[in-house]
Order: sequence, then C-alpha cells, then structure tokens
Amino acid sequence: MNDLYDRHRTVLPDWLALYYEDPLEITHGEGRYVWDAEGRRYLDFFGGILTTMTAHALPEVTKAVSEQAGRIIHSSTLYLNRPMVELAERIAQLSGIPDARVFFTTSGTEANDTALLLATTYRRSNTILAMRNSYHGRSFSSIGITGNRGWSPTSLSPLQTLYVHGGVRSRGPFAHLDDDAFVAACVEDLKDLLGHTRPPAALIAEPIQGVGGFTSPPDGLYAAFRDVLREQGILWIADEVQTGWGRTGEHFWGWQAHGRSGPPDMLTFAKGIGNGMSIGGVVARAEIMNCLDANSISTFGGTQITMAAGLANLNYLVEHDLQGNARRVGGLLIERLRAAAAGLPGVREVRGRGLMIGVELARPGTDEADPSAAAAVLEAAREGGLLIGKGGGHNTSALRIAPPLSLTVAEAEEGAAILEGALRAAY
Repeated sequence: MNDLYDRHRTVLPDWLALYYEDPLEITHGEGRYVWDAEGRRYLDFFGGILTTMTAHALPEVTKAVSEQAGRIIHSSTLYLNRPMVELAERIAQLSGIPDARVFFTTSGTEANDTALLLATTYRRSNTILAMRNSYHGRSFSSIGITGNRGWSPTSLSPLQTLYVHGGVRSRGPFAHLDDDAFVAACVEDLKDLLGHTRPPAALIAEPIQGVGGFTSPPDGLYAAFRDVLREQGILWIADEVQTGWGRTGEHFWGWQAHGRSGPPDMLTFAKGIGNGMSIGGVVARAEIMNCLDANSISTFGGTQITMAAGLANLNYLVEHDLQGNARRVGGLLIERLRAAAAGLPGVREVRGRGLMIGVELARPGTDEADPSAAAAVLEAAREGGLLIGKGGGHNTSALRIAPPLSLTVAEAEEGAAILEGALRAAY
C-alpha cells in the first residue's frame, strides 16, 4: 500500500484529496460492504460520495453493463441512442417539470455547468444567485458559484455571483428565529438583495447542502423564494446531484420539500443514478433547454453503457421501493445516532432525513468547528470497520453519512454502534 501511495503522490496532483493518514485502496464490494487490498471488510456509509446509491456489485446493473458492453459501448450523441432515449423518458416523467427535456453529461459538475449555460443564455444575464455554504462542482464556472471557501481555489469566474442566506438553519444571523420567522427573514434578505442588482439569471440551490455538511433550510424556503423570483422571471435551478432519487426518504427529489409554488425550472442530477457509472444531466422546460442557437453534442454524455446501467439501476430502485427503505431505515438510524450523541459534549447537532445524515462536531463548550475531532472520528470509524465522509463550510465540521439505499436495519445498527464508539473515543 505504501508503494501505491508513493506512486500516487508522484504522478497525481498535490491537491487531490485523500482520506485517512494511511490511505485506503478499495478493491471490491458487495451489497453495503467493501474490502481493501489487505482483505479487510468495511461497512460503507459513504458510497463513493453518495454515488453507489443502490448497492455494490448489484447483479441487475452488472448484467445490464455486461450485456451492453457486448453489443456497443459508445457512439456519441451524433447517432440515435435507444438506451439514452428510454432513460430520458423515465427521468422527464419523474422530474415533475412540465414539457421536460433531458440532456445527459458525465458528472454533476458538468450538469451544473450546462444549467448555468442555459440559464444565462435564456435570461441574457451572467448574474447568478447561489446559497452560502453551497457546493456545485469543480469546473471553472461551478467553482465560481460555490459558496464554500474550502472548495473554491480561485475567485476568478465568468459569472457574477450573489450569495443568499438560508441554506444553513442552525448558524448565521437568523439561526435564533423559529422556522417561520427564519423563512420570512431570508425572503426579506432576498428581496433586499434583488433591489441592489440587475435581474439575475437564476438561483441555484441544493435542497440539502452536500459538501457543506448535509445542512438544509426549513421546508418551504425555496417555494417562498420562488414566489419572489417569479416576479422578475428569475429561474430556479435545483441541484439534485446528492438529494435526488429518493435518498431523503420523504421525497423522490429534494425540491419536493419546497414544492408549494411548483417544480423548479431546471434540475440537475448525477451520482446515484449510475450506481457508480459516470452519469449526470439536466432536466429543463423545453423553452429553456432549446434556447441555444448554436450546435452542440456530447461525446461521452448519454453513452450506451452508462445509460444501460442507469436504466437498470432506476428500475431496481423503483421496483424495490428504496425511497421507502431510506425513509424507514434512515429514520431509525438518525434516532439511534441522536441517542448516541446525547451525552457527548462535542456533538453539536445530528441532522438530516432519509439516508442523508450529518453529525456536526464542535469543540466542547464552544460553538466552534472541531476539524481535528472530525478527522479522528473518521480514523476511528475506519478502524472499527466503517467508512463515512466529512464536510462542512465556514467554521463548521461535520461527519457525512450516506449509505446505499438498500441498507438493512441490522446494518444500520452495526454502523451506528461503530460510529458511537468512534465518537466516544474522540470525546
């Protein structure tokens, strides 16, 4: 393993982050478990950053990929592509967006990049509203709208970005308010912001912020924002890269917790739909999707092998009601973690819904982030046989828990017990 780490450092960028003091090589997986190069088994509570959404080595997906690879792997979007059309039909119908069109990309970053292109072209404005503590990808334009300093290596951007309050419920100037007053204050802040600028193209927002530590506003905030935005024709882009496909349990899409004023104008997706295959995409109303007046294609977006994987994975997800499983097992897991954290002075909050759970850590007796404790818990959990993630934004540090949606009750209890031990070791 040390040899592989040395080779990694020799040929790959210094800024390519790795977890753990002794980085881990994962060689294979099955169900909710993975194995490392030494043959040790781990319960996977992070799923390749919420990407192995259904299960490792899911037979239905493996079979679909193998069969498609035996026919044709790729042809580009210059040719008709039956699996791409079939998956687009399913996603358009599920999206809730009327007269929907779907464009496939290879990642969530590229999906958000495309949504920004569409919004700025359609609205003839390069001003974007984004949420503080947000993350939208690693391309030049998506970094430009990311509201998280730890993931923003440059301030240069093709866009003018204005940041709005509301993505973090328990911190910031409105944290002391109750939910209704919090929403009202954020709406007033938005109205005030819009009074100081030319009309923006769009608001882009994660219904639950991913890299930012699985934080979210009260339900209905983005519906209230939409009422204000609609008055000026400003579009709403829901970044569903991490929240989509039933992960939150209560809804298939994260935007549905804010659906009182209708669906978003666009939603972006990626990660879980491919169960590890590289799929991203944008769903938009036809008039927005079709606003470009120059040719475009995608060499790798919508390629046959990834579309076959996405179709098989989506079918399995729906037929086995994994959204319902996320609601049931996720509800048990979050209550188990809240009980475990109740007596620990370093756990500031356990939050989330479905199988998207954040555990925010703070230095005992303060409200300050405790990144060293987060790193220690990550290491201790690994030692106990559990893989989790971490995140956070301005002065926050959080553990990120997002297992495959087929997680069983027994596996949830196993993971919770390991994590409780790791937290107790840290505090």
